[in-house]
Amino acid sequence: MGHDEQCIDIPEHAALHLLPSSMMRSQPMPDHPRVLLVADLNYYAKGYARWQALKRLGAEVEAISHTPVGDNEDGTPGYSLLFRIAWKIGIHMDTENINTSMPVRARTFEPDVIWIEKGNMVRPGTMAALRTICPNAIIASYSEDDMYNPINRSVAYQRGLKHYHIVFTSKSFNAKKQELPSLGANICQFVDKAFDREQHRPIEITEAEREAYGSDVGFIGTYAPERGTDLLFLAEHSLSVRVWGNGWEAFSGKHPNLRVERRALVNRPDDLRYTKGILATKINLGFLRKINRDLQTDRSIEIPACGGFLLTEFSSEHDRLFANGKEAVFYNGQQDLLEKAQRYLSDDTLRHSVAEAGRKRCLASDYSHDGRMAFMLETALRQ
Repeated sequence: MGHDEQCIDIPEHAALHLLPSSMMRSQPMPDHPRVLLVADLNYYAKGYARWQALKRLGAEVEAISHTPVGDNEDGTPGYSLLFRIAWKIGIHMDTENINTSMPVRARTFEPDVIWIEKGNMVRPGTMAALRTICPNAIIASYSEDDMYNPINRSVAYQRGLKHYHIVFTSKSFNAKKQELPSLGANICQFVDKAFDREQHRPIEITEAEREAYGSDVGFIGTYAPERGTDLLFLAEHSLSVRVWGNGWEAFSGKHPNLRVERRALVNRPDDLRYTKGILATKINLGFLRKINRDLQTDRSIEIPACGGFLLTEFSSEHDRLFANGKEAVFYNGQQDLLEKAQRYLSDDTLRHSVAEAGRKRCLASDYSHDGRMAFMLETALRQ
């Protein structure tokens, strides 16, 4: 079967009994599937959230972190200069010896599913070995980045893509036949973003925490040129704006209304600082990153799930996930952004109503990692 035929497009929310009969296994699915999980297992990482979701779903999980695990205030691993140089030429250094440990663990664990997140450091030879060691296991790839964009993928990832039975992506266009399938992916399935039931929820915050983390208008995320332009525009029009994240150093002192916190705001097991930042902020901005061709981001789901008010750029996917003006608010262009920010800042009752409805939508439609993982795990096991 060619790649054109293999690129399926199943609605993310579809029940599994509606899948084509050609995707069904001849053997029943195990009640407690064994999953070898290879991901970033830092608490702030989405891989950690999916690990916990798998366990709550009843899977037996053997987990390996492909990224150094430690107390990192930035929410990113501290890679060496050598690592960054290697990445410039398409090589993702295997700092955690995944290529050695994964086949060994697979042989002893005998998984039903080998789940590899992004996997830029996994060599094609390792992928081929896994096929031999575990001939009955489904090998699944998952990534939240635009992996068709060369800046996000390594040479090893591209060459090993053909060895995965199924590739899950949160970028809908990556599943189109001219993108990842054209690079060798067999089956591609789009899945929406998610929230973590443990971390992204309403919590009580003190007045001191509201002062420490809050603002009228806030954004938590990495710098991008278009984001900086929009935040400065709001500040110049008398709105009090606060930004948390990496890469914003050049904006310090740009305007008295723009407060730049030169650090990331990430959750820790003992302090949900990212969640507190959302709840302490009246209007949480949800920018789409243009270089990633975003139609939704993690914040698209996490902000409403926390019970925060989300003001985000319009996209077809945002429009499908939330009712505009009722569960979140979308804008088109700078002037619309300014006018809607001003409107909702002036109406506490309306703003709180939208935030509450957004939280309810996340729960009612099960936008959680548990719900997404249940769908993906069953889809993988039915190959």
